[in-house]
Amino acid sequence: MDILALQLLLGIVFLTVVFLHISKKDFGAVIAYSIQSLAMVAILFFSFLQTHDISLLYIVAMTLLVKVVLAPIFFVRLVKKYALVFSVSTYLNTPLTLIIIAALTAIAHSQKLFSLTNIVPVNHAMLALALSTILLALFLIVNRRGALSQIIGILSFENGIVAFGIFAGLEQSFGLQMGIIFNILLWLIIATAFVSMLYKHFGSLNVTSMKQLTD
Repeated sequence: MDILALQLLLGIVFLTVVFLHISKKDFGAVIAYSIQSLAMVAILFFSFLQTHDISLLYIVAMTLLVKVVLAPIFFVRLVKKYALVFSVSTYLNTPLTLIIIAALTAIAHSQKLFSLTNIVPVNHAMLALALSTILLALFLIVNRRGALSQIIGILSFENGIVAFGIFAGLEQSFGLQMGIIFNILLWLIIATAFVSMLYKHFGSLNVTSMKQLTD
């Protein structure tokens, strides 16, 4: 039952990243990231139930606070303040985007990366799905032109790495995990200031407008 639940949760994380690629609504994207982070909290909680390591419970609580509560509030405020549309534009159109999503997913499940996704043989399928999530999050950062979507892509990339580490059985200290969460919180604060300055200077959060800096 635990394996099936973990597979379902990881599937949700993967599907939310796919949804972020095709989403045209700002609030929909924020909700998708919230669901993704909530699924990650549940995966971390399953790890706590298996190990009974009390430090994991603190990590679960902090992850819930920062990723599921504070980060979405940050995004919603940006959307309301600047009347943002999440998907301003992409470098590739939707059909090409879907083709690359399928290709990256196939690569993650291919024999070329088998040695990486078979670190823990019993978790091979979940490691391949976590690797797919990482690759798709990287593609999201590259393909989107909006600063807000790139921020969500970076946070989704981090969620993918955490998921891969969990299913690969990589041990991470409590201090390291808390440091990562603190860095995410600090990064959100810095990103708020960056987005504000970007919008005030260029009147847009489309990062291609910054090409003027090279002129």
